Amino acid sequence: MQQIDVNKLVDGARLNRFHAKVLAWCLLVIIIDGYDISVAGAALPAIMKEMGVTASTAGFMASSALFGMMFGAIVLGALSDRIGRRWTISISVFLFSVFTTAAGLTHDPVSFSAMRFIAGLGIGGAMPNIVAQMTEYSPRRIRSFMTTLMFSGYAVGGILAAVIGKQFIADFGWQIIFLAAGVPVLLIPFILGSMPESLSYLVAQGDERRLSMIVSQIDPRARIGMGVSLLAPADQRTGGAPVARLFENGRGASTVMFWIAFFTGLFMVYALSSWLTKLMAMSGYSLGSALSFVIALNLGAVVGAVGGGWLADRLHIKWVLVGMYALGAVFLYMMTFKTSTEVLYVVVGAVGACTTGAQIVAYAYSGQFYPTSIRSTGIGMASGIGRLGAIVAPMLIGLIVSLKLPLEHNFLVIGAAGLIGALALAFIDHGKSASGQYVDVGFSPTTGEASGLVDVRT
Repeated sequence: MQQIDVNKLVDGARLNRFHAKVLAWCLLVIIIDGYDISVAGAALPAIMKEMGVTASTAGFMASSALFGMMFGAIVLGALSDRIGRRWTISISVFLFSVFTTAAGLTHDPVSFSAMRFIAGLGIGGAMPNIVAQMTEYSPRRIRSFMTTLMFSGYAVGGILAAVIGKQFIADFGWQIIFLAAGVPVLLIPFILGSMPESLSYLVAQGDERRLSMIVSQIDPRARIGMGVSLLAPADQRTGGAPVARLFENGRGASTVMFWIAFFTGLFMVYALSSWLTKLMAMSGYSLGSALSFVIALNLGAVVGAVGGGWLADRLHIKWVLVGMYALGAVFLYMMTFKTSTEVLYVVVGAVGACTTGAQIVAYAYSGQFYPTSIRSTGIGMASGIGRLGAIVAPMLIGLIVSLKLPLEHNFLVIGAAGLIGALALAFIDHGKSASGQYVDVGFSPTTGEASGLVDVRT
């Protein structure tokens, strides 16, 4: 009986229209996701002024979505292994679109925070599933590049929020950028109808019809017919609690290191996304100029994500990440120097490349580290634990601001997180990353008959 190894097929596939479709959908969802998380930072000075809140209260308001993201990443990251990624991503889009819009209709800090918390469930739930989807369908030789290219949409969303804020907040109020977030809910029927389902989910469900159809799209040269059996990763057939499996086969210590790295990485990302506008305004820049620094930060993030992904496919992804985190700390330290505005824009762009850009590469690395069947869970847990750093960051920076400490202290605290993250990444045991063991999924794509064949690859 002829056997087609699904993972080998994906690994060696030529880039085609199918991959472009997966990339386009994942990129679009991440752009929307990035917009939704960035709107609070872009609007923070206007919100503080209209609601009359202190810096510490504003820090809590900014963190409310991050609390939701922590739970959303953990719960919805694991949920996709049960209901499929298309439905989980659609639920996430519904939550962050509808409730970000609802936050724009509030008039007090408590209601605003409640709406942002629920929106955060969707924002956090989308990320691990989109990363897992892109990782699963990308050819091996360009997997890191494809994943980071897709995830650079997060920074594009941040740029979009800053540009819309710069153009319209002064004339229409901060609410306008929140109300615009409701439009993507219209995409949900198209996501369900057009986005391909996860291979691992189809294998677990024994859905030979859709699995065979996707295989033929991945590689049109593959001939699916009578007497052909599809092989899938052995780990997809293994039982047990998904979270517990993150600690199996010597992965435990590296899993904890990923959690520390995500904690520090997301601390840097959300300290900057929540407070950079306000910090630059406090340094004497107008709101429009302060938002221009946010645009520079996110442009740098795009360059860092795509460039980091390109390097990760050619060098060792782990050490590329260690270097990016460490450089992020260096560039944040450079922000404490007195310099010209033009040089400061360049430094802020470099900070974006080595903080948000590095975090995007970290998502790609975690997606490649874990076996297919627990990939969403692994990314979701790292992202969920990392959200603790994202939650702490706006509140800690808000506290430093409220204490009227020198602005330089903010950048030194954020930079210290980068050094800790670099150390954690250095201790990840890359040798324990996902192996390539496969077994027969147990059916022929055309007959549905069990074959009982086993294929193991070392």
